Amino acid sequence: MNFSRRSVLRCGGVTLTLPLMNSLSWSQDSDALLVKPSKKLAIVYLPNGIVRRCFFPGEEEAEIPEFIGGFNADKTKNERRFHHQPGVYPLELTSTMQPLKPHVNDITLVTGLDRTYKNGQDVHAQGASCYLTSVSPEQAERIGLAHPNGRTLDQVIGDQVGFSTAYNTLEISCNGFTAPKEPIEFDNISWYGPGKIAPSIREPRKLYERLFLNESYRSHVADVTDLVLADALSLSRRLGSEDRRTLDEYMSMVRSIELRISKMDRMLSGVDLKVPQNEVLPRGEYIRLQMDLMLLAFQMGITNVSTFMIGPERWDATLMYEGVFDAPVQHHNMTHNQKGDGYKELQKIDIFHMQQFAYLIKRLKEIPEVDGSRMIDNSLVAFGAGLGDGATHQYYDLPMLLAGRAQGQIKQGRFLKMPSGTLNSNLWLTLARLMDLDIDSYADSTGVITELLS
Repeated sequence: MNFSRRSVLRCGGVTLTLPLMNSLSWSQDSDALLVKPSKKLAIVYLPNGIVRRCFFPGEEEAEIPEFIGGFNADKTKNERRFHHQPGVYPLELTSTMQPLKPHVNDITLVTGLDRTYKNGQDVHAQGASCYLTSVSPEQAERIGLAHPNGRTLDQVIGDQVGFSTAYNTLEISCNGFTAPKEPIEFDNISWYGPGKIAPSIREPRKLYERLFLNESYRSHVADVTDLVLADALSLSRRLGSEDRRTLDEYMSMVRSIELRISKMDRMLSGVDLKVPQNEVLPRGEYIRLQMDLMLLAFQMGITNVSTFMIGPERWDATLMYEGVFDAPVQHHNMTHNQKGDGYKELQKIDIFHMQQFAYLIKRLKEIPEVDGSRMIDNSLVAFGAGLGDGATHQYYDLPMLLAGRAQGQIKQGRFLKMPSGTLNSNLWLTLARLMDLDIDSYADSTGVITELLS
């Protein structure tokens, strides 16, 4: 029996794509035609900034910045900026970054990044909606772009690398709210073009169905793994020992995701409608489930580019951070109560988010690729926020961590101090070039960040 390079299991109208496996790589022209794994890009967005004194090296004992509200996000840029000597240094983890200790050689911390800010829109909305365009509403008006402004970085990259996948891009959100509390600009970082949202998928069940199930069969199938298991067992007999192990791990992961989705469905179905849905879903379980679905999409070749919002900007409502607080809390409100010891409670959420990032890196290091490498070897993951600090609403000194090696193009385990004022769009241009785009500029960029490259 002949198998294509990207083989699938089909049963009853359901299609499940398999990961790349050497045993299925035979062709008429070659006994073992190996294909180089595709590069993957994930852009993970943190809402409401970060407690900078606990995240940026050298600021742990710094004075807490005063709150500056409204449109004055950059009012005190020159006075309050921490000026560090630019260069490449060993990476020392701050208190917030401690969950990343097992992965210290897999990440790079980049500081000194600024995003162009101009008056024209709420600071939180602009932080999210302009994150991947690096253009403000005022700038967009000046050059004749509607706001939200232009095609975002993920879509630009997807245009060039998405030809071999089912979806050019995949947009994922961990906003569990059932009713809108803010305009869409607060809850989206990906846009097809001016005013054209690339809608993110919030519900794990809907995301799973989009990845796995045919449209005509969605209402009839509860568990796709039951339907394809027999086919998988039959296929397993034709595989080598390494690929049997890969298939077993793959099917176990799919089964685990199904069980976790069912668990969340049961939690929500038994909830009093007066209780907000967002207070029911445990944040960590929810985020990790969405992350695993994104990784499965990468593994199956459904997409190579994904945006991932850990939460929406502002959106004043309570969330349940399991294992952190005894009751649901409001993240945004806490960012404006950092005086005294208030920042210590807020830092718990930052550490919680770092734990989720650590989980993502761990999974990337575990997932095998067809050439014997791991997914992290072929990936780029940007983990950052659109605000440098949630209290000051600043658009300078943006937090940024990068994971993945982009097939040897990035050297990790470093602390990269960029000159203060380095444009964030320079980083986006660098990521685009690392994803093999032949472009000289992006948004208001002035050049690539060569210090990132091996």
